[in-house]
Amino acid sequence: MRIISGTLGGRRINPPTNMPLTRPTTDIAKSGLFNILQNKIDFEDIKTLDLFGGTGCISYELASRGADDLTIVEKDNAMFSFIKKNIEILKIENTKLLKMDVFSYLKTCNEQFDFIFAGPPYALGTIDELPKIIIEQNLIADDGFFVLEHTPRNAYEKFKGFSFVRNYGTTLFSFFEPLNPEVE
Repeated sequence: MRIISGTLGGRRINPPTNMPLTRPTTDIAKSGLFNILQNKIDFEDIKTLDLFGGTGCISYELASRGADDLTIVEKDNAMFSFIKKNIEILKIENTKLLKMDVFSYLKTCNEQFDFIFAGPPYALGTIDELPKIIIEQNLIADDGFFVLEHTPRNAYEKFKGFSFVRNYGTTLFSFFEPLNPEVE
């Protein structure tokens, strides 16, 4: 696993071998995602939210490209410690790392983010609730995006806020935008 671009570009991250339920986003899928994002978002000084932080690779990439307000939510002890260690090694500042359940976090969240990413375990039974909660609670800032990583067995085209989907084999990214209040 490596950081693709930016100030930390080329740095390798070696995740633990015994990652329970964690499935890191592949470098190919992550490259595809960031190729799309670089044409849609100016990463400098954005506020980001990484749900199901896992290895932290999405947040490291965001920080490397200039995001300076990062929130990462991860409940697994081993992965939380792994992310914390890498934030220190990579000297990433302005990071809020929260050890808690994503749905508990979302229930109390009242902030807006320029970019939200969720890479939940593919077997998560409540994955379809994520876009509903994020859209209903208005967590996406104007001109921002929420990206949900999922498998081909999930489809979000009929969900509120859905914009488009990109397919990278067994990994799909569904993009959501904030609702226009006049359209609701």
